[in-house]
Amino acid sequence: MKLRKVKRRSRPRSVRHDRRQPSAARVQDSRQVALLAAQAGLDKKASGVEIVDVSGKVDYADYLVLMTGQSDRHVAAIAQSVDEFVSRHGHDAISVEGLPKANWVLIDFVDVVVHVFLEEARSLYDLDGLWMDARRVPVPDAEGMPTLRGESSAGES
Repeated sequence: MKLRKVKRRSRPRSVRHDRRQPSAARVQDSRQVALLAAQAGLDKKASGVEIVDVSGKVDYADYLVLMTGQSDRHVAAIAQSVDEFVSRHGHDAISVEGLPKANWVLIDFVDVVVHVFLEEARSLYDLDGLWMDARRVPVPDAEGMPTLRGESSAGES
């Protein structure tokens, strides 16, 4: 499996945002990125996919996308799929952390941070519990959701 290397770098000045008053347009764009990431994870059979709305609560993101893989190879495949799929839609990651070990991979899309965990790591760090009071964005289930190839999963055999 070929993984794209991303060098860690600070956020360019042009993509830093004033977190005190998130603009509706920026938050809506971030929501679309979060939904794309969730879609890519579901297509790779990630479990426990959640989108947590942290806009206005933290200064590093508007949304967190949490998902779980069954093995380190599955986590790496999910992370690669998310990175490639979201990039194809015009939103490049500024950082990918946690590969090749793949217990917990973090993909930073500026206003959306995607966390792909092994089950043990997800339980240990408990981001679900940490953000228990944050609003959740409904994640469309895999049925009827377009796949990475652009087809509806309901029509596939």
